[in-house]
Amino acid sequence: MIGIPYLLEQTNIQVTFEDIEKILKNMHIFNDIVLASKLRIIKVSPKSDMAIIWINIWDAQSGIKAKTLFNRRFNVGSFIATI
Repeated sequence: MIGIPYLLEQTNIQVTFEDIEKILKNMHIFNDIVLASKLRIIKVSPKSDMAIIWINIWDAQSGIKAKTLFNRRFNVGSFIATI
């Protein structure tokens, strides 16, 4: 996922995997998605304020659930995240 800030708004504290999991649980596009491992959060670059979030989902060999998420967008506060 891209388009998520690396620092939480108004606090300047680094976003954690717990923060992202809470966001995902509240999104309808993730209703049937089960995470296979802990999220990984990486800062885009040293000067950037954005993050790349790597998720590993539990899916069938055909990847049906993953295909439903590709190129989907959703709001995170005032930001638009893209999968």
